[in-house]
Amino acid sequence: MIRYSQAGDPFIPARHQPALVLDYARSRDVAAAGLVRGTGLLPLGVPAAGDLLAPRDYLQLLANVNGALASPDTSFMLGQQMLPGHYGAVSHALLHAQNLRQALNTLVAWQSRLCPLLSPRWREEGDLAVLYWSDAFGAPGQLPFLVEMHMTAVVALCRWLGGQRLPWRFCFNRCAPRQREQHEVHLGPALQFDCHLDAMLIDAHWLDQPWPRGNATAAAVALDEIAHATDAPALLVALYDYLLQQIRCAPTLEGTAAAFGTSAATLKRHLARHGTHFQAELDQVRTHVALYLFQMRRYDNEQAATYLGFHDATNFRRSFKRWTGQTPSFLRSFLNG
Repeated sequence: MIRYSQAGDPFIPARHQPALVLDYARSRDVAAAGLVRGTGLLPLGVPAAGDLLAPRDYLQLLANVNGALASPDTSFMLGQQMLPGHYGAVSHALLHAQNLRQALNTLVAWQSRLCPLLSPRWREEGDLAVLYWSDAFGAPGQLPFLVEMHMTAVVALCRWLGGQRLPWRFCFNRCAPRQREQHEVHLGPALQFDCHLDAMLIDAHWLDQPWPRGNATAAAVALDEIAHATDAPALLVALYDYLLQQIRCAPTLEGTAAAFGTSAATLKRHLARHGTHFQAELDQVRTHVALYLFQMRRYDNEQAATYLGFHDATNFRRSFKRWTGQTPSFLRSFLNG
């Protein structure tokens, strides 16, 4: 049975990322009472050592801070201080990563502690490496903010640990903002919107370039401290991973619910509380796999249709346009252009 945590389960230490968010807002002279409204946190002082927030409370805190500051740079500024963080052994492991590959592996393996609200995944194919992000607890209205925050965190981490700004390229699952200045300042000029995927791309040769702060012994000791930890993944993370494994076998709601040890009706209720439903999650995974096949493997419609288990390219094209609103040929040219 697949284990998972939900948006209402408290597991995020209030003294970790939430405390940093509060400190930043207070440094901008924002009244504390408004910042913690609806989060369960007390308006004054530092959170107690044992205080835990549920993801929905942390999301509410970020929404409060973003609304109070009303500044286009809030997500980027919060991202600057997010990683490696002060989160115990896992932050030490990230701090002493020997190269980008090790840092990405640590980030993905310990997502629930380092970036609990979004799930990072990365793939390497030929000369290209792709780090892409998906929602972990159902925050569709906050996704642009969260994506900006998390991408900035990775860029800042790599610049600090690697000693230079890496040539990341960025894809966003959103239309282009009216003003791109903050994106260009914090992320760089290589920005592409309307991609149906939130991703960071980089040439694969950067993965194994040694970082001056890297320390193999320190990283190994830190990871050994948490080697036996068993964090339950977020519901949407666990569901995405399951669907990704089963994507060529036409996964169903009933079969998925059985794998999660629950009924179809209960799984539907859980997903509804996360602002989504099974078909939307399945379509997202299919879209991401199709984009991967288009960009990384240069598949045409026939090959992608076969891979995803469609009877023919016509059905695949029709479904793909339903998922994305665009034809496969248009997006393939757009991504490879």
